[in-house]
Amino acid sequence: MRKIILDCDQMKHRHSGLHQYCLNIGKHTERIFADCRGSNAIRFYVPAFAAGDFENKRNCIVEKKYHRVLKPFLWDCDIWHTPFQSGRMPPVSNGKFKVLLTIHDLNCLHEGKPVDEQQRSIAHTQRLIDRADAIVCISEFCKKDVLLHCNVSSKPVYVIHNGTHKLHEPLLINTSYKPRLPFLFGMGYVNRKKNFHVLLPMMKSNNYELVIAGKLDEPDYIHSMMQMAKELGIQDRVKLLGPVSETEKSWYLKNCFAYMHPSLAEGFGAPVVEAMSFGKPVFLSPYTSLPEIGGDAAFYFSSFNSDQMHTVFENGMAEYMKNGMAQKIINKGKEYNWEAKAREYINVYESLK
Repeated sequence: MRKIILDCDQMKHRHSGLHQYCLNIGKHTERIFADCRGSNAIRFYVPAFAAGDFENKRNCIVEKKYHRVLKPFLWDCDIWHTPFQSGRMPPVSNGKFKVLLTIHDLNCLHEGKPVDEQQRSIAHTQRLIDRADAIVCISEFCKKDVLLHCNVSSKPVYVIHNGTHKLHEPLLINTSYKPRLPFLFGMGYVNRKKNFHVLLPMMKSNNYELVIAGKLDEPDYIHSMMQMAKELGIQDRVKLLGPVSETEKSWYLKNCFAYMHPSLAEGFGAPVVEAMSFGKPVFLSPYTSLPEIGGDAAFYFSSFNSDQMHTVFENGMAEYMKNGMAQKIINKGKEYNWEAKAREYINVYESLK
């Protein structure tokens, strides 16, 4: 079996989707290889604090400062997997290893960023594509974007959706925020791309709380969002929690009335699938990968007009209750299984002869 190294540099962001991506693709491929091909077929290049996150610590290569000039772990590497389009590529040091690049999104094109910033981002991704031997995109939408805006030459481009990891048992602790009212839940970095502010005018016509968990990413956006809540007279029903633990996240997902995700740009949308695992009604924007991931098990805002959003929400909840959609939603979420996705990655590894 060829020796593979998965670059887990992005695990340095503990509460991010990329941390979960590296952790789960790593754990599941490690387990599959251990069962059938040997325990050291895949290794992980990790920040020091993540060295104990995988089942076999001996498979972890801990990042060192001297690796900037000397990378002995590449001497017997056959496949290097760069798992993010803004990541890094190893130098061509032994002349024989192949490179697999996973691209999660070209969201810079869909976030309203300045043209020069879009161009820099695409140029960086193009450099990684030029160095790669094969490419994985995490959605059909992402693949379409890549083929339209980048030059992949004759390199194979695969689509492998992300999986969703087994969620922790729901639990709040003494310091956790516990909503006083029935609540709507959203999750993700709180920034303009996630578009959470469009939910606020809709909140004026109901008596729910809006609870959002995730890194408070853009102070100006957060300030303007809370100012809007104050002007609407709903500031006491809008809670921005910041990052939460896995057990807290599970509690909010299990106990929310509905899950809200009005994001403008997503490569996949892992929180949507996590909400589906609890059978919760999910309300999404119609943009980028979200219709692909939610399918007919989700409801979509056709615009961000508050009256229209209110109508979509009320009609969606009525349909959810009337038709008993919870099991359908759970079944849709089960399509995104890390065990199956890891096997798809292994097939790609084995194709890199």
